[in-house]
Amino acid sequence: MAKGLFITFEGGDGCGKTTQINLLDEYLRNKGFKTLLTREPGSKGLGIKLREILLNYDGEVSPVAESFLFLADRAQHVDCIIKPALEEGVIVLCDRHTDSTVAYQGYGRGLDLEQIHRLNKIATSGLKPDLTIVLDVDVETSQKRVGAEKDRMESAGIEFFERVRNGFLEIAKQEPERVKVVDSTQPIEEIHKQILELVGR
Repeated sequence: MAKGLFITFEGGDGCGKTTQINLLDEYLRNKGFKTLLTREPGSKGLGIKLREILLNYDGEVSPVAESFLFLADRAQHVDCIIKPALEEGVIVLCDRHTDSTVAYQGYGRGLDLEQIHRLNKIATSGLKPDLTIVLDVDVETSQKRVGAEKDRMESAGIEFFERVRNGFLEIAKQEPERVKVVDSTQPIEEIHKQILELVGR
């Protein structure tokens, strides 16, 4: 059994995950907790190579191949980084995890959701986050925040990102105990305050 705490941050591109995960990391460290700040895809080592392919490959990538690349990164990440940290009592803060594959490849790309859940379970050996924070923002605001410079995933189009957003909200409805939605159009400090309340519980 893991002794640490596993907290994931989810949401569409430009939702403010990076800002909020860094604020939480700083807060927890100042309180004396040992933390690990990580991300998917591409935490380190093999993951960095996979991230480069996933975000910057300029040829056609099938939705199924895309899913398997994310899952390969996740399996490596869980086995080599997340689980060892949790076993040492560390609070692991992860920028994207299984819910992103469900939202992006399932709801966004239209792949079979049941199959994605099954593959996620294999990739993680059944490990689930203790808490998942979905930072929700409308797609128009999200696109403005991302700006003109977009990677392969960020260039998928408005309709795709509407499906992704709805996917995250549907996940939250299905697992309300684990997944909490925070309105990320609020000021940064207000979002941070709400996240601290959720983590404190």
